[in-house]
Amino acid sequence: MIRIEVLIEGEPDILPSIKLFEFKDEDEAIFLNVIEMVKDKLSRNLRLNTHETLHVFCAYVVSEIRSGKSESQIIDNSSKILTRDNVLFGVPETLRQITFNITVDNLPKKIIQFIEPIPTMNYVMADPRAVVVTNCEKQK
Repeated sequence: MIRIEVLIEGEPDILPSIKLFEFKDEDEAIFLNVIEMVKDKLSRNLRLNTHETLHVFCAYVVSEIRSGKSESQIIDNSSKILTRDNVLFGVPETLRQITFNITVDNLPKKIIQFIEPIPTMNYVMADPRAVVVTNCEKQK
């Protein structure tokens, strides 16, 4: 059995949200099929949305727990799973902090927290009417 409660924190002006993934042994095949579809999407250089990205992170955490990795090893490798080029615009900002409260099989419950698992960019959105472009060549 897999039970994952995920607390998602994104931009500071957006309230955190919680998602619950729970799979009994017979339902785990559905979860694994979703992961295979997401892997296929990545292999075709298509970008993932927030929900698909969460599935990837959940599958990663489950796999690493089952293989006996420590929480610190799981956290340290989390930034190597996906890049900005793998996800749609806004996904890294939506998933700035992900906390997994996870129970896998009969193993003890673990709490694992990823902070900026996909690096965010510093950018400023400006009103295009406020941006003035001048022709420097004419000023010579």
